Amino acid sequence: MDIEGRRLRLLYPDIHGLERGKYLFGEVAETGRAAFCIGVYPLTHDREILPVPRTQFDVGLHDFDVELDRDSLRPSWEPDTVIGIGDARLRGEPVPVDPRHALRRAVEAWRERGLEPQVAFELEFFLLEPHAGGDWGPVRLPGHRVYGTGTAVDPTGCVDHMVSAARACGFPVETWNSEYDEAAYEVNIRYADAISAADDAFVFRLLVREIAERHGVRATFLGRPLGDRGGSGMHVNLSFRRDDGSNAFHDPNDPEGLSDLARQCIAGLLEHHRGTSAILAPHVNAYKRLQPDMLNGYWANWGHDDRSVKVRVPPSRGEGTRLEDRTADAAANPYLVGAALLHAARFGVEDGLALKPPQPVGAPPDTDVHVPDTLAEGLDALAADERLVQALGPELVEAFTILKRAEWERYAAAVEDPSTTEVTDWELRYYLPFH
Repeated sequence: MDIEGRRLRLLYPDIHGLERGKYLFGEVAETGRAAFCIGVYPLTHDREILPVPRTQFDVGLHDFDVELDRDSLRPSWEPDTVIGIGDARLRGEPVPVDPRHALRRAVEAWRERGLEPQVAFELEFFLLEPHAGGDWGPVRLPGHRVYGTGTAVDPTGCVDHMVSAARACGFPVETWNSEYDEAAYEVNIRYADAISAADDAFVFRLLVREIAERHGVRATFLGRPLGDRGGSGMHVNLSFRRDDGSNAFHDPNDPEGLSDLARQCIAGLLEHHRGTSAILAPHVNAYKRLQPDMLNGYWANWGHDDRSVKVRVPPSRGEGTRLEDRTADAAANPYLVGAALLHAARFGVEDGLALKPPQPVGAPPDTDVHVPDTLAEGLDALAADERLVQALGPELVEAFTILKRAEWERYAAAVEDPSTTEVTDWELRYYLPFH
């Protein structure tokens, strides 16, 4: 795509998954490069600079460069603008705490095995509007129903505007519809190579939130913003493409149509279920969604076309054979989510893990292993999974952990019972402006 004559909105993800960036013009836009302060990485949501080594005052808050990945360029929903994602570099080398770099490392580990990861992120979100007293509550709809379309579930055309804008900006949107809970929606974007898929999820969330604000409402991808309803997940669909273009998860000679690779990947995802939880559920609020019997990835189980398990194997076979991991929070960082799941799946292959039988549909959970109960416990589980820490990068995990420990400490100091499964006012005040 040509930048000439238009401004470039150059973005990159921070550790939280929030977009950071600058508008670039003229010759600067053509270069596709801009400098930023390294101190963006240790920032909390309330802008405190935490003592994350090598990112703050200990190194003088120096600059690093963000260099445009020109393959990521797309038209923007803003006039006379193109939008692109950049890679963070310091003196020509990747910044260790850059989430996009973490995903690239995970992809390279699979490419060394002759396989190209294919990923699709299914994104759910709620639309909120101002209610009495200044609180945010669900938008009022004339006739909400699950799998709704049209004015009954989108009377102002806000969601339709989001999807139309996304398609005009080059997002391969396949479907959108209302979800089970009132004011909840899901948009499905076609699968792609892992980096492109994460870029799509990252930018699409920004598009949704900005267009919602234009309509006077707020879009939130927070896991459970409303305590009287379910939550929003980021279902991650995984498969692998061979050099000849075929799907490495499909085996036409297998009774279930699954290759040994697919089974070992499932086993790896289950084996590292607790270790990946803090990456997939990186906010205090995420654990209010990850409760038993809420159709999410709470238990370390799997099944065929069963939405009650962590790893669902949809019924499609052939080129449609894939695994759907249902644990991630819709507000999680898609780059880190993708990296964590790709590593966990790879560990299952490298270790030749045997896969237990699928959980029978309608049966009680066939395991006592589940996600940690809180963000604090999730961070402990991440630290204990030393193999995952090394794969993601110790510097990145250290920074992530310091940031997330601070969130937990703020929450624990603000609420009477930090272990409560009820959604608290603190969570909404702290997270809603950003997620």
